[in-house]
This record gives sequence, C-alpha cells and structure tokens, in this order.
Amino acid sequence: MLRPVFTALAALSLSAAAAAPAPAESVEFFQVDGVTYDASVPAFEDHAGYEIGERPVRFSDMIAYLREIEAGSDRISVETIGYSHERRPILTFTVTSPDNHANLETIRQTHLDRLEGRAAPDAAPMVLWINFGVHGAETSSMDAAIPLLYHYAAAQGPEVEAQLNDAVMIFTVVFNPDGHARRIDHVETFWSYADNTDINDEAHNLWVEARTNHYWFDLNRQWLLLTQPESQAWIQEWHRWKPMVSADYHEMGSSSPYYFHPGEELRRNPLIPERARELTQAIAERHAAFLDSEARLYWSEQGFDNFYIGKGSTYPQINGSLGILFEAGAARGGAVMTERGLVETADNVRTQVRTALTTIEGSLDLREEITAYQRDFFAENARQAERGGRTGWVFSAEGDPERAARFVRLLRMHDIEVTRLTADMTVDGRTYEAGSSYYVPTAQTNNRMIRGIFERVTEFEENIFYDVSGWTLPLAYDLDYAEVRSGMFRSAPAGEPADGEFESAPAPDRAPYGYVFDWSHTYAPRALNRVLAADIMARAAMDESAVDTTQGEVTLGRGAIFVPLARQDATPAEIHAIMETIAAEDGVPVFAATSGLTPVSGRDLGGASFRTLEEPRVVLAYDGGLSRYDVGEVWWTLDYRHRMPVTIVHKDDLGRLDWTEYTHLVLVGGNAALSERMTEAVQDWIRGGGTLIATRDGARWVEGEILGREREEDDEDEADNDAPERLDFAEMDLRDAEHVIGGAIFAADLDITHPLGFGFANRELPVHRNESFTLMRPEGDPYAVPVQYTNDPLLTGYASQRRQEEIAGTPSVVSQRMGRGAVILMADNPVFRGTYPGTEKLLMNAIFFSGLIDRPRGDYEAQD
Repeated sequence: MLRPVFTALAALSLSAAAAAPAPAESVEFFQVDGVTYDASVPAFEDHAGYEIGERPVRFSDMIAYLREIEAGSDRISVETIGYSHERRPILTFTVTSPDNHANLETIRQTHLDRLEGRAAPDAAPMVLWINFGVHGAETSSMDAAIPLLYHYAAAQGPEVEAQLNDAVMIFTVVFNPDGHARRIDHVETFWSYADNTDINDEAHNLWVEARTNHYWFDLNRQWLLLTQPESQAWIQEWHRWKPMVSADYHEMGSSSPYYFHPGEELRRNPLIPERARELTQAIAERHAAFLDSEARLYWSEQGFDNFYIGKGSTYPQINGSLGILFEAGAARGGAVMTERGLVETADNVRTQVRTALTTIEGSLDLREEITAYQRDFFAENARQAERGGRTGWVFSAEGDPERAARFVRLLRMHDIEVTRLTADMTVDGRTYEAGSSYYVPTAQTNNRMIRGIFERVTEFEENIFYDVSGWTLPLAYDLDYAEVRSGMFRSAPAGEPADGEFESAPAPDRAPYGYVFDWSHTYAPRALNRVLAADIMARAAMDESAVDTTQGEVTLGRGAIFVPLARQDATPAEIHAIMETIAAEDGVPVFAATSGLTPVSGRDLGGASFRTLEEPRVVLAYDGGLSRYDVGEVWWTLDYRHRMPVTIVHKDDLGRLDWTEYTHLVLVGGNAALSERMTEAVQDWIRGGGTLIATRDGARWVEGEILGREREEDDEDEADNDAPERLDFAEMDLRDAEHVIGGAIFAADLDITHPLGFGFANRELPVHRNESFTLMRPEGDPYAVPVQYTNDPLLTGYASQRRQEEIAGTPSVVSQRMGRGAVILMADNPVFRGTYPGTEKLLMNAIFFSGLIDRPRGDYEAQD
C-alpha cells in the first residue's frame, strides 16, 4: 500500500501554531477494500505533492498525473478529442485489457455492427462511457477521474481483469476545463490557513461563473445544440463509439444527499422506451447496495427528469444508450457545514468513484439484457420509420444558405444523414429548390433523434419540466421545412450526402463605382462590421432595389449594404481587399456596382433610399443580478459569431464610463435595475443618440424606469381574486408549475419592412419564450411593434391555455425613438443558448440599424 505524502504546505507553521489542515485523503481512502493495488503505480499525491481534498486540483496537475499513469499502463490509452475556447485539451482515456487495446478499432466496428443486428451479442466487449466535469463548479465530478483511473491502472485480481476483458471503458476528462480553471482560481484567491466551513464564505461561491464555459454557456444543455467547441468534441467521440451505458457526474446544492437515476417516473420523454428505465433501475440497485452498506442518505426517483433531450443523461437515452445521472451535494471550496453535517470534497470524490464502479459492475452483470436492449432500440427505430407513414423531412433557408448549412452541420454531428435535393420538391404548397434545399430520410438508425429534432409537441402528461419543454430545431433556425409522407413522391430527389461545410463566395470583381452585398446572409453583420471597423463608409438600403453590376443586374433586399468608392479615406485597393475577405471568410456574395443609377426608379445608390451607417460600439452589462447565461449568449454572438468587439462592464460600474464613446447598451434578463443617478444618465445618453437594447426582465424594467410607463395591475388582481380558497398540499408542485413557461417556441408576425426586420424573407418568425409577462403596446406610435405574437402563438412546448391567451397578440419586440436615440425592448432572449439564428438577426439589426428607425410624424387615431 502507498502511504500519505505530506507536502511543504501541510508542514508549514506560522509562529508556534501549524496551519489547520484541509480535509484531505491519501490514496488508501479511495481504494476498494479487498483489492490489491500495484505499488509501482504512483498515487496522485506522489505526483502533485498534495492529496485530494487538501486543495483544489488544478487542471494541469490532473492531466499531467493521468498522462503519467497512462504512459506506464498497458490498460489505458489517451486521446485529445478537442479543445476549449481557452485552448485547454479535452481528453478521453480508454480503459480495457491489453489484448482489447491491440484490436480496438475492430472492436469498435464490431460493436457498431452489433447494435444494428449485424454481429452476435457477444462478438465484442461492452462499451461504457463516463462523463467527468461538464460543470466547472462541481469539484467531485471532475476530481473523481483521478482515483478511478488510478484504480484501473493499479488494481489487481481476477475481478478487475474480467472487467478489462469484458468492457471498453471511455472516460472523458474533463468536459469543461475552462470552467474548472475558473473555479480553481477563485477558491485559491480566497484560500486561508484556517479552515472555514461556513458556506457563506466567498471561497465557496462562484457557482454559476465556474459552472459554465468561457462564454458562460451551460455545457450540460449543449448535447443537442452543439454551439460550443467542447460539446462538438465530445459528441463526435460519443457517436464514434455509441456506448451502451453513459454515466454523467454532477454536484448540486450542498445540503442535498446523494442522487442517482432513473429519475421521475412520469417525466420521461415519450421517445425513450420504458425498458431503459427498467435497466437503469436494475443498475441503481448496485449503487443503493453500496450506499446502504455505509448507511448514507440518498434518493433516486425524484426531482430530476428525462425529458429535454439535450442533457448529458437524457441525450444518450434518445440515442440507444442508458443515460445515468449522478449528483453529490457540493463541498464547494473544499468543505462546508450543512444541515446534514460536514460535506467534504474527498468524501464526495470517493462516493462518485464507487458509484462509477457500481455502474460498471452493474452494466457487466446485465450485459445480455443491455446488449439486447440496444439492438432492439435500433431495430425499433427502423420499424418506426417504415410504419409511421413519413419518409423524411425537407428544409431550406430562403436567401441564407449559411443558416441551412449550419443546420446540416448540426444534424451531421448527431450522426444523421442529410442529402441535397437534385430536383425541386413541392410540399404543402411550398417549393423547395434543388441545390439550396436538403432532405433528411427517416429510414436511418437515428430515427428517434430525427423525431426529437423535427417534431412539434404541445401535449404533456405532466406540466413540470426540469428544463425547456420545446426545442423543435427547424423552428429555432427559422427554416422553411415540411414533413414528407409516403405516396407524395415516387422517390425523393435526393443526391449526394451533404456535410454542410462553410462555403466561401466567389471573389468579387474590381468595382468601378462601389460594392454591394445583401443583408439576408447569416454573416452579413460580420461583413458590415469589417467595413465600418476599417473606417469605411457604408450605406444601407431602406427599400428593395436592384443594381447594375459587373455580373449583371442584382436584386437587393431591404438592409442591403452599399460601399461607395467615393469620399473614402481608404483606397480602392484597400476596399477591394476587404471585399475579398468578406467573400472568402464570411461567405457573403459581394458584387461590383458599375453605376449609382439603378434600374428601379427612386432607388439610386446616392439617394434617400440608402442611409449612412455608424460603427457600433457596444457596452454589455453583466452581474449585479443580470443573468450570466443571457450575457454570455449575447457576448458569444457578437464576439465569436460576428467577431465584433463588445465592452463588458459590471452593471454597478456603468457610471464610470464616458458614454460619448459608446453607441449601444445591452441589458439582459435578471435584475436590470440601475441606480437613480445612472438611470437618469442613461436617459440623457439615449436622448443624445444612444440605443438601449433590453431583453426579458431587462425590457420590463426599462418600460417602467426608462420609458416611464405604468403597468396596469387589474389583470393580476383579477387572477388573484379567482384563486381557489383551499387545495390539497400534495397538489402544490403541479399547481405552482401550471402557468410557468419554462421554455417554449411561439409564433410571431414580423414587419419585414421595419429596420429590425431587414434581411428576413417572410413575416412568420418563431421565437423562444420563457417569460410570462407581456410588453406594453406604446401609445401614439403604430409602427413601434415590429414583432407581435400571433393570435394562436404556441408552436411547440408547454404553455397553459391562460398564458397562451395572455400572450396572443401582444408585442414581442417594441422599438421607439427617445430624443435622438432609440429604445428597443425584446420580451424574449433572441440568442437563447446560441441556437436561434432566426431571431439572432433581430439583435444584429438592433445594433446596426437602430439609427434607421424613424419617429412617426402623422396624427394617428385609434382604430378598431
């Protein structure tokens, strides 16, 4: 056995008294009783100089140690599958016997054949997967990788040899290295010699900030959406193996006892077979047996559901695996005192390691049953595709090939086959053109995943949701799409498989007069920002037009950009170089205009139908009660997607800015309230020409405090008066959730002639909705509501009938002049989880085109 190693820090004494040691544990604490361990395999404390629980384990220390034991073991191999935004590696450690390692690719291919019935059930070892560290704030869900991999490097005996022979185990370390690093820095910043287990101490804080990745995205909601490099890396590896069991490790509130799946019985996505729950329950008996043996508190079938298919424990279930969630009450900075006693990191790590072992043991005990389940799952997929009457889905994105291509890339990452149409296809009165439209056949192994992505659901057995209730992704992408049913066509005119790779536009000709590009393309805002950032004048079209170019006559939509050669500080060669970059790197087609005189009367390039634009300089407020998630999504959209600089300022520090340097302020959901002095300063700044963009709760605060509107309380009072006098206590959870909109997609009508509607092809706009309040309709300005919910707004997800009626016909977006500036309010988050490229354009239009919003000058009377 290895002995504890005492570090210099642990031995340090100040004056006569030694510093209080943190609740640390040596390798023996994590070893399994009765198992012999190879003493030549170094323990973590031998490598790092400190024990688990003594101090936060830095990512670099973890990876260096795990690479060391991998290098000395013929049971473990490591692969870098991707990198985080901050360029930290994401690793998978494959654990199996030396003989299996020698035939790993053959085993993988045989396993894939087996799940589709093309190989015998025992033709290959089981494939098991364990996720570590998707949330950076959750210590034990990352640190548990250390003793678990040590166990498989050092453990001896027939039991461990059998596991290595019978399974290929893939451990992902860690999903979220950037959040992990942020937590470590925070805990180390507030580290003290004296142990402080008070949960209110700052060392135990930083939950959301460290939970998320660089842009403050919750990566455990990214299994479906895949906008972040971390999730893109692990999903590719997951589908490369299609494991039979996936374990997902987390932490939760410190006072909570240990949790493991199968979760709430009634809150299961209907696409997940009941048999998955039965097998998960059978594995759970092994976890319970271990926890019972140590008389630990735990729970298993409450609180957590299996509905939203984009979480780490639910996504595997929609893809033929058993997904198992584990949650430990967090020890935060190392050790905290709670109502259930002292919670310590080392103890949490040990529990997570032991349930990982019981997961592996239980899976192998149920090998025949799980193998049969996975084979039957995919066989049923094929049967569903055959008998459902649906042959596939067709989709396109009018005027924006990149938006459609991005959706294709998403589908391909989910291992869904997509082809490009080779002939026009007309479905439900809409023609999907060859070359720019795509087809997804349902007759493929991922049929359930296809259904989960494309189908709309508005009826539910229960109305309580752990996450969003609606996520139909073609709606989120604002695509034209339709179901293709049997008998519509003899065969779909589908061609070669599509991969959705980004496509550059052809290099533009050298212009004799100037350059034009349309605003409908996804990256048109990025292209425009390149121009304005180079201090080159650009003008936007207020109306549809046409321009004579070196390629012939080109039709332009509202918002199209004209970059003249005249009156520029930049030379024609410099302007042309930027246009070449736009075509190559943004994929936006650029055309060389030959004359300022256009074929459309009254739409000449130098006339009033084109207006000069200003380079936006955006301030994004954060913290002080504002939602980090919302802030991060706006930040990612501007910085990562469109390569626009954005100045991120703490809400409480907005008063120190010289506001003459900035054009836009963005206030997101959460507590957007500013001090009275700052509120007045913002009002003055807007009147002087600034633009305030506010979303969700931020919009509600701006309505009252910036615009001075008073909200009528009659409706709420009436609802309160209608409340029942008495209900049974057991009904509280369902009743409390009845009118909550946790996340659904609503239909809105968009005025595409309004500057906020520039670049959209049609008026129908799906919007994400997770708020129950409604924006007020401004008086005296009939043009102030460019986006309004339809009279029957719910497209997919849950919303009570009462909420649907309240929201129907109300503003989704309000835009008004205030002095020389503008205020733009959005009831919803237009860039929710970075996955709504349709409404993303609303945000970009609010930034680039707010100066184009005119104040009405007529006398408008109320009309029926």
